[in-house]
Amino acid sequence: MSGPSEFKPSNPALQWIERRLPIMGLVHSSFVVYPTPRNLNYWWTFGAILSFMLGMQILTGVILAMHYTPHADLAFRSVELIVRDVNFGWLLRNMHACGASMFFFAVYVHMLRGLYYGSYKEPREVLWILGVIIYLLMMATGFMGYVLPWGQMSFWGATVITNLFSAIPYVGESIVTLLWGGYSVGNPTLNRFFSLHYLLPFLIAGVVVLHVWALHVAGQNNPDGVEPKTEKDTVPFTPHATIKDGFGVACFLLLYAWFIFYMPNYLGDADNYIPANPGVTPPHIVPEWYYLPFYAILRSIPNKLAGVIGMFSAIIILCFLPWLDAAKTRSSKYRPLAKQFFWIFVAVCILLGYLGAQPPEGIYVIAGRVLTVCYFAYFLIVLPLLARIETPRPVPNSISEAILAKGGKAVASIAVALVAAGALFAGTLQDARAEEGGTKPPGNNWSFAGPFGKYDRGALQRGLKVYKEVCSNCHGLSYIAFRNLADAGGPGYSVAQAAAFASDYKIKDGPNDAGDMFERPGRPADYFPSPFPNEQAARAANGGAAPPDLSLITKARSYGRGFPMFLVDFFTQYQEQGPDYVSAVLQGFEDKAPEGVSIPEGSYYNKFFPGHAIKMPKPLSDGQVTYDDGSPATVAQYAKDVTTFLMWTAEPHMEARKRLGLQVFVFLIIFAFLMYFTKKKVWADSH
Repeated sequence: MSGPSEFKPSNPALQWIERRLPIMGLVHSSFVVYPTPRNLNYWWTFGAILSFMLGMQILTGVILAMHYTPHADLAFRSVELIVRDVNFGWLLRNMHACGASMFFFAVYVHMLRGLYYGSYKEPREVLWILGVIIYLLMMATGFMGYVLPWGQMSFWGATVITNLFSAIPYVGESIVTLLWGGYSVGNPTLNRFFSLHYLLPFLIAGVVVLHVWALHVAGQNNPDGVEPKTEKDTVPFTPHATIKDGFGVACFLLLYAWFIFYMPNYLGDADNYIPANPGVTPPHIVPEWYYLPFYAILRSIPNKLAGVIGMFSAIIILCFLPWLDAAKTRSSKYRPLAKQFFWIFVAVCILLGYLGAQPPEGIYVIAGRVLTVCYFAYFLIVLPLLARIETPRPVPNSISEAILAKGGKAVASIAVALVAAGALFAGTLQDARAEEGGTKPPGNNWSFAGPFGKYDRGALQRGLKVYKEVCSNCHGLSYIAFRNLADAGGPGYSVAQAAAFASDYKIKDGPNDAGDMFERPGRPADYFPSPFPNEQAARAANGGAAPPDLSLITKARSYGRGFPMFLVDFFTQYQEQGPDYVSAVLQGFEDKAPEGVSIPEGSYYNKFFPGHAIKMPKPLSDGQVTYDDGSPATVAQYAKDVTTFLMWTAEPHMEARKRLGLQVFVFLIIFAFLMYFTKKKVWADSH
C-alpha cells in the first residue's frame, strides 16, 4: 500500500510547485518507492503491457482520426488512402489494427492470471470489478472500431450484433433504431460508432486510473497469495518492477512487431477488403477472434433473447467471482483440484473460440451447447463446491519463505503461451476464411513471400501489360494513380515513363467554362479510369455480374489451407493465400464441366471458383499478349505476372514495410537483451 510521500525536490521551482500540486510526490510514492512483492513472476508484467498498449492505441487512433472520413460513401476509400498516401500511414493502420488483437490477447492473459492466483479475493473485490468494467468497455470499443473500415465484414458484423438488442422485450426495437440512426445500418450508424470509438478509450483510461488506485490501496497480490508482512517480503517498485516490466514489454513487442511488419492481415478477414455492400451477405459472418467464445455461446442457445442473456451473462458473471469462490486459499498454486479445473476452463474457452468461427450447424451447435454449460458450471458449481471440499496444501507464512520460481522458466512459459495462442488464432481464422465449394488452390513460390521477399520488377511490368491489354476491358484499378508506377518498390518506371503511360488514357473531366464535360489526356495524378461509368452499366455489360475492382483483389480473396499448414504459415509468415487464389482462378477454366456438375446458362466452369460457376469467361489464352523481354507467352506466365502486379496494387508499400520491420526486429532483440541483463543485475542482491 502506498502512503503519504516523503519526496522533497531539491530545486526551488519544483518545491514551489510541489507545495501547491504534489504531483511528483504522488508519482514517487506510487511508482518509485511503492513496495512490491518480491516473488512476482512474469505473468504480472502484462499489467505494464496493457498500459503500454492502451497508450499506443490512443496515440495511433488519434492520428488516424485526423485522416479518416466517417461517411458511408467515403470511409472505405479514406482508410485505403491512409495506407497508400499518408506518410507511414500503413504503419499507423497496422499498429492500430494489430494492436487491437494484441491488446485483447494481453487482457485475456491478465484476467486468467488473476483467476489462477485468486486476485479477485478479499480485499481486492473492487479492483477485480473495475477490471471487468475495463474489459466490457474494451469490447464495446473494439466492436465499434471494427465497423469503421466499412468493409463487408464490418457492415454485416454491425448489422448482426446491433440486431441482438431487438431481442429485449418492449424497448429492443427502439434501441436498435437509436443505434442505427434509422431503419438499417448506414451513414448515421457509422457516425455514431466513430464518435463513440474515439471517446471510449479515454473513458477506459479513466477507469484504468481507478483500477491502479484500487491496486495501490489494496496492494498487489502475488503467486503465493500471502500478504507482505515485513520489508523482506517486498522490493521498491523502481527499479525492480519497472526493469522487469520493461523486459516483458520488450518481449511482447517482438510478437507485436511480427504482426505489424510481416503478417498484418493474419488476424483479419479477407472480406473486409471488399467495400460494404448491403445487397451481398458474406457466406459466414464471423466477428474478430477475441469475441468468438461469446459468439459461440450466443449461437448455441436457440432462443434469441436467451442467447443474448447468455452471452452477456458470460461476462457479467465475472463480477460475482469474489463471492462465488469462498475458498480461503487464494492461489491455485496450493489448490491441486482448483488448478486442474482452471486448465479445463481454459480449454473450454479455447474450444468455444474455435466453435465460434465454425458454421452454426450439426456437431458444432451440439458441442457449443455442451461447452456453454461447462463454462457456466465452472463459476456456478465447480468453484463454490471446491471451496467446501478441497483441502489445499500448506501456504507459506510469508513471501520471504516461499520458493521463488526461476525467471528463465517463466520466460519460457510466456514464449510457449504466445506461440500456442498465435497458432490457435491462426487456425481459427483460417477455418473462418475458407472458401466453400471450390478446390483449394495450389501454393506458389512468390518472389514477394517471406520476410525478405521483394517484387519482381520484370513481373510487375509484364503484369501491368496484361492488365492494360486484357483485364482493363472489364475491371477497374481505382486506388492506383499513374504516378504510383514511379514510386519506390513499384514497377520501376521513371517519372517521365509514368507520365507517358498516363497520356495514353483519355480522362473525362469538367465541367469547362461552358458547363460541358470533356476528355483530356491522362496526367500522373490521375487514377486508372474505370471501363464503365457506373455499376449498373458494368452489370448490364457482363450478364448481371459487376466485375470487381482489382486494386485489392489479392487481399480480398483467401482460402483455408487447413491443419497443419496454418501452423507452418504462422512461422514462415506465409500470407499469399490471396495471390494463390487469384492465380488459380485465372488458370482454372475448363471447356467442359465434369460429369454430374451443372453450370447455369451464361456461366463458365472454373474448378477453383467457389461453386465452380463463374460469370467471367476465360480471360487468358496462350499467345494473347506479346512480352517484349521474351518471357513465355503462356496462360501460366500471364497469371503469375498479373497476380504479382495485382499484389503490388494491394500492397504498394510491402518492401518498405519488410525493410523497416527488419530494422525494428534487430533493435528490439538488442533492447530485450539489454533489459534482461540489466534486470539480472538489479535483482541480483534482492534474491
